[in-house]
Amino acid sequence: MPIKTLRIPTADGEADAFAAHPDDGERHPGVLMYADGFGIRPVLKEMARELAAHGYYVLVPNLFYRHGPAPVVELPRFIGEEARRAIFAELMPLIEAHTAERVLSDADAYLGFLAAQPEVEAGPVAVTGYCIGGLLAMRTAAAHPDQVAAVAAFHGPVGADGPELFAKITAQVHLGHAEGDLTPAALDALNRALDAASVDHTSEIYPGTVHGFTMADTDAYSASGLKRHWGRLLPLLGRTLADD
Repeated sequence: MPIKTLRIPTADGEADAFAAHPDDGERHPGVLMYADGFGIRPVLKEMARELAAHGYYVLVPNLFYRHGPAPVVELPRFIGEEARRAIFAELMPLIEAHTAERVLSDADAYLGFLAAQPEVEAGPVAVTGYCIGGLLAMRTAAAHPDQVAAVAAFHGPVGADGPELFAKITAQVHLGHAEGDLTPAALDALNRALDAASVDHTSEIYPGTVHGFTMADTDAYSASGLKRHWGRLLPLLGRTLADD
């Protein structure tokens, strides 16, 4: 599955990005994938290739392009607990600078880019995200209800913007929470807020997982959690995105 390096014009410059898609000359549904806070690195390319192999054009932008090309901070091949603390000390100012206004401005550019690609099928797209990318996915879906048919967020702070965000979402939603991130009581409160907003959703705690469980290059990784993630994500896309 080929990887194409890209530069996407935005209101604030150009975002470096990559795309993975079947090299078959056909058009495929578009998926915007937001990385976790560590950003673009080999494991994200592996995940994008895996998703693309199921018949999708997967776009993965560098969230922090305003601060330089990915990776914006030096990353080890394996991110253990000690490395995680030091890396996030560098990343937190970048995350805090990535305001809601910047998120939505960038989302306009990314979705516009997807719609213009000859390899992307006309019609609705999906948005998926990991960690902070999960919140960005929800914000993108809320801002573009006419374009986003599905949103999936994994171990992300999806409730950070409150129920006002949920009221704007028309996409089908799946939320996969880490057991270490959310108590059953907090899950119940979140799901009641989604119900009150009439969001068509599944939202569940993945057993035995901690924050970051989808990422195979970290010590948070859970093979069963990642398998469950694919088992929820792929049917969601299959239900919501037409692939001729």
